[in-house]
This record gives sequence, structure tokens and C-alpha cells, in this order.
Amino acid sequence: MQDKKYYVYILAKARNSTFYVGTTSNLVKRIWEHKNEVADGFTKKHGIKILVYYEIFDNPNNAIRREKRLKKWNRAWKMKVIEEVNPNWNDLYEEICK
Repeated sequence: MQDKKYYVYILAKARNSTFYVGTTSNLVKRIWEHKNEVADGFTKKHGIKILVYYEIFDNPNNAIRREKRLKKWNRAWKMKVIEEVNPNWNDLYEEICK
């Protein structure tokens, strides 16, 4: 039996634009929902659809704790963590769909 995974992710409208930090147990589905504006909310209101960063966790509590930390970070810190793994700010959605 495969262990369940939990994800913390950052979406962006564009480089150095508005960010959204979230957590989910189904990253592909959740990002699809953001991209297709399935639910009303912050990302739909601000047009935030580019997956620029994500982390994988085995424990939901650790994922939630990380999400809360990232939400408190200032813009420069968030940009630094994104650029360490995604320097070109590519949309990682296609990568996670493989």
C-alpha cells in the first residue's frame, strides 16, 4: 500500500507578483481547480494560476505547519525559496501531471 502524500505549494500570477500558498493531499487535482477557477476565492479573484513551487510531506501535520510558516514569510524569502528550485519561474503543473 502506498503512503499518502501531502503537498505545500506556491502559486503565482507572474514573477514578482501576487502569491498564494496552500496545502493539499492531491496536488494535480488542486492545481487543476485553481487553473480552471472551479471555486471562488483569492486565486480566482486575482488570476493566480502558475504553480511555481511545491514540497512533498508524508505527514499532514508537517505540511500544515510548513504552509503556516511560508504564509508568514515576506516576499523576498518566498521568492528566494522559489528561485532555488525554479529559477525561471516555470509552471510546474505539466511536471506533476506526468
